[in-house]
Amino acid sequence: MLKVLVLLQIAALSKYDDLRASRRSERGSVTMEHVLWAVAVIGIVGVVVLAVTNYVTSQAGKIK
Repeated sequence: MLKVLVLLQIAALSKYDDLRASRRSERGSVTMEHVLWAVAVIGIVGVVVLAVTNYVTSQAGKIK
């Protein structure tokens, strides 16, 4: 009976170590995702600002 308990404990500990290792490998992925979204939003806002600026400039040139 003791051998079975020892084997179960070893199996559980090895699975626990595997789970910890997989968690460590994904560390920082959420932060990287936030940075990428922030860069994308800044790029989109830049394009919108450029389009509005060009439109306003072209319409201002038509004023007599």
